Amino acid sequence: MRMCLNDAGKRFNRDWIFRHVDLELHAGRRYAITGHNGSGKSTLLQLIGGMITPSEGQRSLEKHGKILEEDIAYREVSLCAPYLELIEEMTGMESLAFHQGFKPLRDGHTPATILEAVGLQKAAEKQVRYYSSGMKQRLKLAQAFYSDSNLLLLDEPCTNLDKTGIALYQTLLANCTEDRIVVISSNDETEYEGSDTILSMDAWKK
Repeated sequence: MRMCLNDAGKRFNRDWIFRHVDLELHAGRRYAITGHNGSGKSTLLQLIGGMITPSEGQRSLEKHGKILEEDIAYREVSLCAPYLELIEEMTGMESLAFHQGFKPLRDGHTPATILEAVGLQKAAEKQVRYYSSGMKQRLKLAQAFYSDSNLLLLDEPCTNLDKTGIALYQTLLANCTEDRIVVISSNDETEYEGSDTILSMDAWKK
């Protein structure tokens, strides 16, 4: 798997968030996007994932040497971010089962085994509306890490997590990212420690 941005830029109205981004991201490597608040980290992460389109330049996602069409490429992408909403009326079990209908889970895993892995087995039949903020974040991490996808995007992944939750995140990062492209948007070294490449937003400010 390879993701490429060629001379990519994004603007809102007349204001450029970033310009002239050239990136080539490869499977089996971990990348961190850093920059001050409002620098465009989340926007770049969404552009890498294909959630938004570039205002200039091109984005492509390749698998086995072939560029994937957009209606297929989304299946290869998983995102965990604070701005993603969970369906509050569903239980934890229902949430993962619903998610599974759009993106298959990694081999050998079921909603039940995943909830156990992230410490939510006792809340499996509880509606998400009654989850604490930390429990909701664990569920978001579960959806992202255990989806059968090759491009894993993590935006401030330790948001609302306590020490036990942060340790869980680090375990998932160590055990569930082999042969995947991992991109972490964060200013907290705890979240991106061990990354192969640090990408600073300052490089693309114009």
